[in-house]
Amino acid sequence: MRDGVPGVDPSALDSWYAAHVDGARPPLDFEVITGGHSNITYRVTDAAGQRTILRRPPMGHVLASAHDMAREHRIITAVGPTAVPVPATLGLCTDAAVNGAPFYVMELVDGLVVTNVEEAATLADGATRRRLGFDHIDVLADLHAVDVDAAGLGDFARKEGFLARQLKRWKGQWQATRTRDLPVMDQAYDLLAALEPPQVNTGIVHGDFRLGNLISRPDGTVAAVLDWELCTLGDVLSDLGYLLNMWVFPEDADAADLTTPPPTFAPGFPSRDELVERYAARTGFDVSGIAYYRAFNYWRRASIAEGVKRRYQEGVMVDGDVKFDEYELKVAQLAQQSVDLALVLHGGR
Repeated sequence: MRDGVPGVDPSALDSWYAAHVDGARPPLDFEVITGGHSNITYRVTDAAGQRTILRRPPMGHVLASAHDMAREHRIITAVGPTAVPVPATLGLCTDAAVNGAPFYVMELVDGLVVTNVEEAATLADGATRRRLGFDHIDVLADLHAVDVDAAGLGDFARKEGFLARQLKRWKGQWQATRTRDLPVMDQAYDLLAALEPPQVNTGIVHGDFRLGNLISRPDGTVAAVLDWELCTLGDVLSDLGYLLNMWVFPEDADAADLTTPPPTFAPGFPSRDELVERYAARTGFDVSGIAYYRAFNYWRRASIAEGVKRRYQEGVMVDGDVKFDEYELKVAQLAQQSVDLALVLHGGR
């Protein structure tokens, strides 16, 4: 489509692409890539059939600290020369007058984004899924090994005090976007603040590292890591805790809370314990306290989900087909999972 696509001004983008993206040949066509719950992603095709990706913030109300296109563009550009596979960045526009909000453009990387069990089942076999599981934990370990100063990211964010800052940030996010009172969210916060461990391993924290934010090749290797919107510097074990929470099997206790079967419901993927063991071997990090990071990420995801629900209610997302009652239940379940895990930790002290 060229006209009527939410969040794009075709004529303005034709002019900008012609001036800033090497080899671009307008006019451009735009297609919303669904599945994102925050920044909006478009597949852009020019008159010669060349395809790129454009990212912009959601329309409407945007929190001051969120959806920073220049920040996201900077991290992808910096990570590009490292062992971590990312799309090449092609241009950044910080002038909101061009298209109603800042945006950036990057290359389109071919491959499969595995977001659910059906997509995981399209991979060749269980051995391919097992390879993908191990390759994606290797990529995470490689990300956490990046020297932030050598990559030019030493001033990207504060390095120390990560968990305290995150607790403050997401508590503020919850208070700013909540659509109802939910005491279990406050209970989880109090427990997490009381149990906060010291920060030992500092590096790049992706913030949303999971199979659904990777482009996978048919052979089970990772072609690119996507969605760096939540990236910062800090305690890298937060990424591992988040990934483990997303790595759910049908027999797991937390599987009953899922409304959509995740990729790991397909046979072949390595277990959580295997991922932790491989990560520890590759990084040399002590991961014995990973349960805290899992509890933290359950609570953090609850805050994020509440913000997504509110944006849908306000009509600022381009894919508006959402069941609000499912989001309400999801937020409450995630908060309760955080409390349950934190209470186990609290009892062990």
